[in-house]
Amino acid sequence: MTEPRHRFSRLVSGPDEAVDLAQAALLIGAEEYPGLDIARYLERLDRMGRAVRERIGPGPMAGVEAMNGYLFEQEGFHGNLEDYYDPRNSYLNEVIDRRMGIPITLSIIYMEVARRAGLEVYGVGLPGHFLVRAENRGGTLLVDPFHGGAILSESDCQKRLDRVFDGRVRLEPGMLAPCARKDILARMLRNLKAIYVKADDYHRGLRTMDLLLTLEPGSAEDRRDRGLLHAAFDCYSLAAADLEAYLALAPAAPEAKALLVKINEMRSLAARLN
Repeated sequence: MTEPRHRFSRLVSGPDEAVDLAQAALLIGAEEYPGLDIARYLERLDRMGRAVRERIGPGPMAGVEAMNGYLFEQEGFHGNLEDYYDPRNSYLNEVIDRRMGIPITLSIIYMEVARRAGLEVYGVGLPGHFLVRAENRGGTLLVDPFHGGAILSESDCQKRLDRVFDGRVRLEPGMLAPCARKDILARMLRNLKAIYVKADDYHRGLRTMDLLLTLEPGSAEDRRDRGLLHAAFDCYSLAAADLEAYLALAPAAPEAKALLVKINEMRSLAARLN
C-alpha cells in the first residue's frame, strides 16, 4: 500500500460520522498526484469557511445566501458542462484549483466550506445528480452546487430525474435524505471507475477499485470487476481470488458458471507460472 492508501484506509475504517470527508477525498487525489499537499488544501477550505462565516447576515436564508454569494459569485465555482467526464472533475484538489467540477465534488466543497462556517449542510444522493441539503433558519433547502447554488423544489428534483431517466424513475422521500459520508466517497470512486474503464485506462481503473474495496470490502460487483481487470493484466492468482470472493458474495449470480470456468483457467495459468 502507498502511504496515502494507508491513511485512507485508517480514515474510513471507523464510524461514518468520524470520517473527515474533505481529507478522505483529497487522499483519493493523492493516488493520482503523488506528493499532494493535503494540509494546504484543507487550509484553503478553512479560509473559505472563515470567509463565508463573515458574510452570514440576518434572515432565514442567510447561510445559503452567504455560501452561494461567496462560492459561485465571488470565487467562480461552476459545473464543468463542456467536459463532464474529465477525470480531473472527480479529484477535489483539481476542483479547488480549477474552480469547476461535477455535482458530487462541488457538493463536497459546498458541504465542507459550510461546515467550517458553522452551517448544517448534508449531501443528497439523488440518482443521477448529487445535491446538498441545507438546514437553514427558514427550514430545509435543497441546493444544486453544479448549477450555481440553485434552490430546488421537489418538483425540480423530479424534472432532473426525468431528464436522466426519461421519466422511468419517480422521486421518493428517501432520495432526499442525508447521504452517509462513506457513501459519498464510494459514489465519487464509482464515477472515476466508470471514466477509467470506458477510456480503457485499466491501470487507473484497477487502482480505483482497490480504493473502493478498501472502503466497501463487501462490494460483490467491485470484487468481480477487479478480478476481471487482474485477469487482463495476467495476474492470474489475484484474478482467481477476487472472482472466488465474488461468487462467495453472490453465489446465485447469472454469470456464476462462466466465472467458475474463468477461475479454473486462472488457477491453471497461475500453476504454470509457478
